[in-house]
Amino acid sequence: MARRRKKEEEHENHERWMVSYADFITLLFAFFVVMYSLSSLNEGKYRVMSDSVVQAFRSIGTHDAGRQVVAIAPIPSIRPVPAASAEAEEQRRAKAERVRNMAEEIRKVLAPLVADGQVRVTEGAFGITVEINAAVLFAPGEALLGPDAVRALRAVAQVVADAEFPITVEGHTDVMPIASAMFPSNWELSAVRASSVVRLFVEGGVRPSRLTAAGYGDQRPVADNATPEGRARNRRVTILVESRLVEPAVTAPVKASGVADSILPADAAPPVPVPAPVPTTDGGAKP
Repeated sequence: MARRRKKEEEHENHERWMVSYADFITLLFAFFVVMYSLSSLNEGKYRVMSDSVVQAFRSIGTHDAGRQVVAIAPIPSIRPVPAASAEAEEQRRAKAERVRNMAEEIRKVLAPLVADGQVRVTEGAFGITVEINAAVLFAPGEALLGPDAVRALRAVAQVVADAEFPITVEGHTDVMPIASAMFPSNWELSAVRASSVVRLFVEGGVRPSRLTAAGYGDQRPVADNATPEGRARNRRVTILVESRLVEPAVTAPVKASGVADSILPADAAPPVPVPAPVPTTDGGAKP
């Protein structure tokens, strides 16, 4: 009886692999649970950490001697802030509304010329375009504004004077050559006509820094110059009211050495000129 029991105990168990397999599956499940927990980012804690890092980089310390320490630029936020996006969208809508109202006011003050087809007022992605037939403003071959043109343009100047949008006045001609004592070519004629409109706008209260005059001669036609109607269409003055705000230009002062002050320390010494090499009698050069 004892020998039989001993043989039963020595019988090999062929299902022991299931224990190891179960342990492996358990460890694999735990591994994926840990990986998932690491991939789930707490957005609140991340935003607090990001704000703390940005605030730390913005701070500026000083040495004991009082010399300023260069601060590292703040790290840009990874995700856009919803409030800022809403504010930017509101500013864009307000700007578009101002441009739309300005275009309507220009159409009102130029209503008779718009009705006759002498003036075209259009709105586009870059702002307002006011195309005026040159015959309304100038006599043939001249750049002096007539009384009716002065009244119409002053009305336009009153509409755009209070805005902050840049204005470009373009002069255009047809391909018919001109050769007079005052205007040797169409280039001079178109440029002086544009300048005449710009000067009247300045007198009408438009800030000069917003204005640009450009003369294109016959290089930018909008119709066929082969017909009288096309040439009449090409003789025009175009007023472009750009839908972007004027930003003041900031220029860094430049030292005599040609290096901007903004990149030099306050106590930096001026650069020392390097003397040119002096030739010697043996054909070489010494410093």
